[in-house]
Order: sequence, then C-alpha cells, then structure tokens
Amino acid sequence: MASLGRRSSAGDATTATFSPGDTMAYASKTTSAETAPTTPAERHAGLAIFVIAAAQLMVVLDGTIVNIALPSIQRDFTIAPSALTWVITSYALAFGGLLLLGGRAGDIFGRRRMFRIGLVVFTIASLLGGLAPNVELLIAARVLQGVGGAIIAPTALSLIATTFAEGPARSRALGVYAAMAGIGSTVGLLLGGLLTDALNWRWVMFVNIPIGIGVLLGTRILAEGTGGRGRLDVPGAITGTAGLVSLVYAITRGGEAGFGDRVTLGCFAVAAVLLALFLVIQARSTHPMLPLKLLRDRNRAATYTTILFVGSAMFASFYFLTLYMQQVLDFGPMRAGLAYLPYSAGMMVSAGILGPRLVARFPSRVIVAGAMLLGTIGMFWFSRLTPDSSYTLHLMPAMFLTALGLGGAFLPLTLSAVAGVAREDSGIASAILNTAQQIGGALGLSVLATISTTAANNALPDAGQVFFAARAAGDPGLLARAADALTQGYSAAFIGGCALLLVALVVALAGLNAKRRPAPAEEEEPAPVA
Repeated sequence: MASLGRRSSAGDATTATFSPGDTMAYASKTTSAETAPTTPAERHAGLAIFVIAAAQLMVVLDGTIVNIALPSIQRDFTIAPSALTWVITSYALAFGGLLLLGGRAGDIFGRRRMFRIGLVVFTIASLLGGLAPNVELLIAARVLQGVGGAIIAPTALSLIATTFAEGPARSRALGVYAAMAGIGSTVGLLLGGLLTDALNWRWVMFVNIPIGIGVLLGTRILAEGTGGRGRLDVPGAITGTAGLVSLVYAITRGGEAGFGDRVTLGCFAVAAVLLALFLVIQARSTHPMLPLKLLRDRNRAATYTTILFVGSAMFASFYFLTLYMQQVLDFGPMRAGLAYLPYSAGMMVSAGILGPRLVARFPSRVIVAGAMLLGTIGMFWFSRLTPDSSYTLHLMPAMFLTALGLGGAFLPLTLSAVAGVAREDSGIASAILNTAQQIGGALGLSVLATISTTAANNALPDAGQVFFAARAAGDPGLLARAADALTQGYSAAFIGGCALLLVALVVALAGLNAKRRPAPAEEEEPAPVA
C-alpha cells in the first residue's frame, strides 16, 4: 500500500493516495490563511495527529475487517453466494461513488464540519449494521457506512493541510496518516478474526462505535478552515452512483436468472442511460464532480483504467480466499486473519520498500507491467487450488507473490495520475484514482462472483446451499462433493482475475508514458511513503 503526499512551495495542494483495501485520499486546496503559524492543534500536535489518523484507521479498517466475517454472516442469514457480495460491493459503491462529492463538500462547507458529519453517519451506520436482523438491513447499513466514509476520507486528509503549517509538523502528520492506511488493512484482518472468533460477526461493526465517538470528541482540537465558493454536483453524484448500482445488480442477477432475463436486461438498460446522463452532466456542469478534461490525457486515462482492473483483482482475492479458507479448509476466523500476513508482507515490501526505489530508476510503464505480470502469476497460482491444498506450500507463496504484484503498481500509478496536472487539479486527479479503484473492485467482484457461482453450480447444482446442508447433517461424502464444487468455482474466479490483470498489463504498456519520472529529490519535497 502506498501513499503519496506532495506539497508545493506555495503551500497549495496536499495529495495522498492509499490503496487496499482499501483506501481513499483526496487533496484539497488550502491557502496560507488556513495554515497559520501557530494553531491550537499545533500546540497539541500529538492529539491532533492521533484524531485524524484514528479516523483514517477506522475507514481503512472497515475495508477489510468485514471480509473475515463473511462466512459467519452467510451462515447466520443463509445468504446465497451471489447475494453475499453485496455486503462488500454496497460499501465500495457508496464510498467510491461519493468520494469526490465528499471532498468537494468539505471545501465548500468547512472541512471540520463535514468531518464531524461523516463521523456521525459512519458511527450510526455501524450501530445499525451490528443490530441488523436481516441481510437487507445489513446491506443498507453498509451503504450508509460508505456515505460516511466518503465524507471522512477526503476531509481527514484536508484537515492536515488546514491544521498544520507547512514544514516538519505537516510532514510528521502526513507520515502518521499514511502509516494508518497501511496498518489499517492488516489490523482489520486480524481484528476481524479475533472479534468474530471470540464474540460474533456483529462486533466487526460495533468496534467502530467507540472509535467514532472518541474521534468525534477529539475534533475540538482541529482547525476548521474556511469554506469556499461553488456548489455540489448532486445530479452527477446521483446519476453516477445509481448507474453503477444498477450495473452491478444486473451482473449479479444475470448470474442467477440468466442474462436473457427481462429484469436483468432492464437493469442493464437503466445503467446505460444513467451513466450516459452522468457523462453529459459532467461535460456541461461548471462544477463537475469528475472533470472530463483530466481523462483526455492518454497517460492519465490509462492510469485510471489500470487501477480499475487492479482494484477488481484485489477485492476478488480477499473475498474468495476468505471463503475458501473458512469453508473449504475449515479455518476459524482468527486463523484466517493470521493467514493473510504474507499478503500484508508482500504489500509492504512492494509498495513501501521497492516502490520508491523503482520509480526513481524506471518508467511507470515498465514497473506497472512487471507488477501486473507478477500479480497474474500469483492469481494463476490461486486458480490451481484444490480442497486439500497446503497453506504453506500453496496459499502462502501465492499470497505473497500476488500482493507483491498488486502493491508494486500503486506508487507508479499515483505518480502517473498527477503527472502534468495543473496544481489546482492535482487533488482531484489523485482522488479519481482512488474512486476508480473502489468502483473497479465492486464491478470486478460482481463479475467474478457470477463466474464463481456459475462454475460451482455446474459442478453441483446449488453448491452453496448443499455445502451448508451437508455440514449441518454431518454427511462427509456430500460435504466433500460440495467443497470440491465450491473450489472449482473459486478457481474459475481466479482465472477471471488473471484475465483482468492481463488486460491491465496491456493497458499499461499501451497507454502509460515510457519516460522515467525524476526522483523525488529532483522534483519537490520527498513524498512520505507508507
């Protein structure tokens, strides 16, 4: 996982990008008036950094903590495999679809004010999710969490710019913030396993409540910053998000009822109309949520397309590996969380250690293509899973290799996203990168889940339901057949993941610039990398 923080000598945009899981970033333009030499937060710098970083930790943690609880949620609510994906995609769609709007709202109405609103929404949504009596209300709570996260993530980063003056104080704050993005993904996996094992899955939602309340109380120390002029692109947010939801639903339903089903075709048609309307609104709006001018550059368009596919592969790997380990290999939630440590190690090595060195020596095209090749090999390794695969000999090296590839793409793609962008657009360019990752994850997961369900049901009709029925009845023969069918489904999904990463590789080779970027020392102040 990588983060890029970039500061101009004029004290303008501070940008950051956080990837897995998770994670989002936004850069907001701040004036020198907003960063006074001495603020209350700077007099209590440790507390201010802690408050902002804790909010970032909560949002990033929520991106992975729920994954470990998925099998428990599925058992409690008897959810079909195709419907289970909505527990993940509903959050990602709301988060990614409204991220740009949330950052803009902070610019207009005040960052601390919107930060507090986001915290309240996220905390209430977590309470509702933990108390949800059925899967429909759980998914609704996850949507509300995504709305809160889409407000918290961009305003949290902007508050660093408004709270800390340029220099060592802001650099330290950015470093801690970036570290929370990296730590959050790993902590989410481990904490999700611990809470689900020791208590139950509902505590992966309840754990956000004390964090949210604590951060909300601590916001008194933060600087408000001044609001700006402009208006929100509400029509763009509604049409864009609704179009994506309709598209994901059409894909999911198509896997169950067939793609010739009337409702499925109707949802595809609605999605096409809404997304086309979204593009029209963006082209004509004076304050567009997605400035289309940023997509006219071939390098930047290729960057966003590549991260779209990377997000798809990343979401899918977490989702299907979690189900495979807990259902087929019969890992408990805590053991499954610990089993992801090689994945986290691969991300840390590629994004945090190798990434900064590679971008100083090689063009983004070469680095990203190499990373996609490594990720494809790792994903193909996963596709060779059997019901008896060894964790040590099969899963562990495949996890490390896949993470090494996916993590290696983040920093060069972040640099490509902001390269050549006007200073006033650098924040939105970076934020679009994160939006593309989240939306790509939601769309990719819905496609690969449809492939997985179809393959499993071809091997054994209603494989998911048969698996749980055989486990409840204690029928080892039927359980083995069902486990084999589910594994065939997961393997098919990983083959689909290979295809997505190969497309990303082709896009990177064809569209990314071949010129090597200057080393950070040759440009501006070095960017903190977590």
